[in-house]
Amino acid sequence: MVSVDVPVALLGYGTVGAAVHRLLEESADEIERATGHRLRVTRALVQDTSKDRGFSPTPGVLTDDIGDILGDPSIQVVAEVMGGVDPAGGYVLELLRSGRPVVTANKQLVARRGTELFEAAAAGGVQLRFEASVCAAIPVIKVLRESLVVTNVHRVLGIVNGTTNFILSAMEDGRSYADALAEAQRLGFAEADPTEDVGGLDAAAKTAILATVAFGSRVPLDWVEVEGIEGVTLDHVVAARALDMHVKLIGRATLVGDRVDVRVGPAFVDGHHPLAAVEGAFNAVMLHGDAIREITLEGPGAGGIETASAVVADMVSVVGTTGTGFLQNDPVWRTLERLAPGELASPFYLRLEVEDRAGVLARIAQELASEGVSVAQLVQQQAEGRAVLHVVTHEAPSGRVDAALAAIRALPEARGESTAMPVISGRGVAGLGWA
Repeated sequence: MVSVDVPVALLGYGTVGAAVHRLLEESADEIERATGHRLRVTRALVQDTSKDRGFSPTPGVLTDDIGDILGDPSIQVVAEVMGGVDPAGGYVLELLRSGRPVVTANKQLVARRGTELFEAAAAGGVQLRFEASVCAAIPVIKVLRESLVVTNVHRVLGIVNGTTNFILSAMEDGRSYADALAEAQRLGFAEADPTEDVGGLDAAAKTAILATVAFGSRVPLDWVEVEGIEGVTLDHVVAARALDMHVKLIGRATLVGDRVDVRVGPAFVDGHHPLAAVEGAFNAVMLHGDAIREITLEGPGAGGIETASAVVADMVSVVGTTGTGFLQNDPVWRTLERLAPGELASPFYLRLEVEDRAGVLARIAQELASEGVSVAQLVQQQAEGRAVLHVVTHEAPSGRVDAALAAIRALPEARGESTAMPVISGRGVAGLGWA
């Protein structure tokens, strides 16, 4: 077999970019045996060419001029690992239009500008791959687009942000939110500014991408209802444990007829559910479909080497399937409407603080019943002249639950903040019990 030399370029040379370069060099023989191609980094775009780096490329590779890449016709594949929507988006568009395939790890770019990116890829007759943009080393995009293309996936559930899962796992061990976040930052799982992670924005972009690929319809990022974990307290964690559940930040995409609902937020996950056992900085995605029933993919969802491995895998797929690659086409093939906010039904956990006196429980039940929300379980705890009610409802539309909660908060007997979280259980609420 005659080996084909493939010059490649990197947009960005931080932790991920350097790891991609190192993996390409260390695995060059294996890649060549598998594809007949030898991938060689010839250019890498950086802001400062004089900066000291952990993995130093050969002289002449680093450049701070995008023109050195855009104007070099010898470069055959480009990996975008610089992050951000701009200027990365403009660079990627220009490369695709010029007939160069691009691999990206940039979730925000794919979620926000996917339409024009795939149009450019189609116009240029090249592939755009983005496995590393969702869950790093877990090959969920490839599984959805290739292995499960005819299975009619109708629901995606995922723990797709390792930072928040680490924090919530630490809180289960008794740490406060603030202490858990500080530990995540110390270990490198959280950024100095963790807003995108703890606010749910990172998970929202990933869930929008998963929904787009799973359902074959463009799901804009602004369709995703987002709630972060800043409001999760140790009281929630303790209540979940008593119900044999765990608090997790869950990304959910659900196909309801010809409408789609996508949301990210904290949820009570039944201890028997596959996602309940996902701890620390790990990610997991559960796919439900007509032909597969359910499949769960789990693994490290973040980290330089993990993300780099997904980038390299996509690059290998590009050179190994040029001209025939399935991923050359836009995954979108139909148009779905957004399910109206508040219509998706689920069981819910409610934590209600009220005045501890006769008749209050009846008022609570009345407000729930007026919105058609029925109670599956209720446990009352005393707390210094107040009553804390832990309520698990039967399945109800989220809008009805929100309306009932608003009415309860307005009662003169209400004390403290009343909160709601969806319940995720494969057993149904009847199978849950208060320990």
